[in-house]
Amino acid sequence: MTYSLKSKTATYSLKSKTATYSALKLHLRFQLLLNRISIAAVIAATLLLLLSIQTPQTCFDPSDPNPKPHMRFPKSTCDFHPRAYTTVEKRNRRIWSTKAWAVAVASYASFFETLRSRNHIANHSHVLVVSAGPGHAVRALRDAGVEDVTGVESPPLVSRADPHNLPFFDGIFDLWFGAYLDLALFPARYVAQIERTVRSGGVCVVAVAEEVAEIVKLFRKSRFVDAESVVLAGERRTRIVMKVES
Repeated sequence: MTYSLKSKTATYSLKSKTATYSALKLHLRFQLLLNRISIAAVIAATLLLLLSIQTPQTCFDPSDPNPKPHMRFPKSTCDFHPRAYTTVEKRNRRIWSTKAWAVAVASYASFFETLRSRNHIANHSHVLVVSAGPGHAVRALRDAGVEDVTGVESPPLVSRADPHNLPFFDGIFDLWFGAYLDLALFPARYVAQIERTVRSGGVCVVAVAEEVAEIVKLFRKSRFVDAESVVLAGERRTRIVMKVES
């Protein structure tokens, strides 16, 4: 009788364990199914989002005889270059009429007037402005009567280019200006491009927040002229002038 009771208890325990294992296995299968459904839902949502993102028709010139349908997907914004049927002045009139813009341009105008008084710049000078931002320095130079000003960074007043690999011939600029040399990824290469594109006897002008001595060391083909504290667009910077000698 005792043996029979033990046998029944063992059988019940085995059945209980089997049921628990089956329930666990079913739970894991259900969890795997939920994970697959979640992944499928994410993929479907992503595809629907990409299919819904298209470049607006206004980003294409209707007179273009060779439309570029590949630009519709997956881009969602217009190309940054000004379009022929929309003038730069019209697109940026609101920005250029703000007080902040006027104050920033005025600070650069005063900055360049000092350089003019020291014969570093003239109306006929060929000037390159790198890291030009929205174009405050470019506008100030043009308003001051400098005829040839090239700005590098962001449109519309300036063009895009890599300051570490400038797309210009050697020695074609009389003056080079950059307000953010201290933020360059590769400062030595940045300065090498400055000295390469400025003619012998031309000047390199930088405005930085770092120690003057550390910046001057980067210039291998130029001699130090002077340095002074300035305020550009509300920022306190140190203006350094270097003269290219070879």
